[in-house]
Amino acid sequence: MRQSANEAVSTGDRPWSFSIVGLDVEAELDALLHMGRGTRDADWELFRLGAMARQACIAPALDQLLALEHVQFVPLPHQVETALRVVRDLRGRAILADEVGLGKTIEAGLVLKEYLVRGLVRRALVLVPASLVTQWTKELNQKFRIDAIPQRDEWTWSAEGVIVASLDTAKRPPHVHRVREQWWDLIIVDEAHKLKNPSTKNWKLLNQLQHKFMLLLTATPIQNQLKELHTLVTLLKPGELGNPAEFAERFVSSPRTPKDPAVLRQTISRVMIRNRREDGALELPKRHVRAVRVELTPEEREFYEAVQAFLRSQYERSQTSRTSILPLITLQREICSSTYAALLSLEKMLKKTRDPELARQLQSLLEQGTSIPSYAKVDAVLELLDDAPEKVIIFTEYRASQDFLMYTLKKHGISSVPFRGGFRRGKKDWMRELFSKKIRVLVATESGGEGINLQFCHHMINYDLPWNPMRLEQRIGRIHRLGQTQACHIVHLVTQNTIEEHVMEILQEKVRMFEAVIGQLDDIVNDVRLDLWEKRIFEAAMTSRDDEELVEQLKAIRVEDLVAPKGGARRL
Repeated sequence: MRQSANEAVSTGDRPWSFSIVGLDVEAELDALLHMGRGTRDADWELFRLGAMARQACIAPALDQLLALEHVQFVPLPHQVETALRVVRDLRGRAILADEVGLGKTIEAGLVLKEYLVRGLVRRALVLVPASLVTQWTKELNQKFRIDAIPQRDEWTWSAEGVIVASLDTAKRPPHVHRVREQWWDLIIVDEAHKLKNPSTKNWKLLNQLQHKFMLLLTATPIQNQLKELHTLVTLLKPGELGNPAEFAERFVSSPRTPKDPAVLRQTISRVMIRNRREDGALELPKRHVRAVRVELTPEEREFYEAVQAFLRSQYERSQTSRTSILPLITLQREICSSTYAALLSLEKMLKKTRDPELARQLQSLLEQGTSIPSYAKVDAVLELLDDAPEKVIIFTEYRASQDFLMYTLKKHGISSVPFRGGFRRGKKDWMRELFSKKIRVLVATESGGEGINLQFCHHMINYDLPWNPMRLEQRIGRIHRLGQTQACHIVHLVTQNTIEEHVMEILQEKVRMFEAVIGQLDDIVNDVRLDLWEKRIFEAAMTSRDDEELVEQLKAIRVEDLVAPKGGARRL
């Protein structure tokens, strides 16, 4: 009995035997095999490869992936199923929204390889953050045997094959004109949440490109408002969710609250696939997370209390003057990160103010902060590095804290490299390579760590804590992700008797509730209302008379309060 094109097997001295509905290929191959006997091994190998290519091109069904025979690794089941669903059910236009670390890159690579094998894609464009161009190019070449090339100049855009480029480069002249001129069989966009605003150059560029298939990769398809989802889907399938007014009428109760989450999930499933760890998509090595509480030095404690008093006075002033409290929130968080970070913000305030009294207060704080002789958190980092002789990544939210840590580590003879936003692609690649091969410590900011894979490291120190638990999870996802083979050890440094300690305690109680509530609201919604959460924390700190009252206020901030009741808007 003849096999289908997807079930070719070896039978005797006939390497392959298959037939296609309406087309008898076996007889043709028999003749070619007969002609091939007795020729050189190289000729025979060329024939065998040619027959494989012919089989792929004439395969009529999309019921399994031909690409699996041509890749250099064994994909996980959820990745194979995702890629198959994209090419079979979603017709090559999809949002891949897996949780961090589950392999969206692998899924996109499988889809690209499948289309290349079947001859459905000849030219493809992969748009990624600048720091990931080299990483994507290597993975496509090494894992998928795809001859991808990185974009180097404006003439690269007209090259044949697969081009990997920075989205930021593609949207700028003269590149933007070259990109628009081309026809792309497939476009892949990593970190696609950067396309959430239709008025940006990013979104406008993608909307103007000529293409057949498109994949958008993001773990956070919604970050702030439901309309962001409409924006992404409109890129893939214009009209799928109607125009903005129709979408709002049908699905939106308030900017962050869907009218009917179940119906919205079902509708979005036509264009989006989301795999989650809790569904059994991936079993990673264990991760061990612990909090190390750090007691401030007497000088640091006095400075912290002085900054707190200053913040309260400025917060009260903002309530009557209607000035922004964002700089105050930033300073509140910086003082828990490092004195150095707080000093830079205070110095900026001093340069901007024209109020003599405010200038006097700021000058006094600057003098007090610069006189601090030692720093408890830095000492804790040095102790942790002594206990963990392997490679360690240290995360901080602030560039100033990063610089201060780098300086201190160098003074103690510890090799380290920085990683942050603003570095050019080549420098980011170099920093990652140095960390991988030679350097012991990588000090990274969150913007610099976006999308980077650091599975070869399994120790992390969070020098300061983001008040947003989703961002904390994204940090951990840099090492606790697909490809990690060892247990991961994560340490959170928490300053005692500060708002940071209270936030940490509350978050430990609330994270599971966040996940539950957000899951009930909508599985596709990530990071919903967390900016409000940060604002509520700061307001609690500013309006509390003492620590006891602060703890009570923080405990009173229920996660349910940040999610609107069904059918109504949240009360602020």
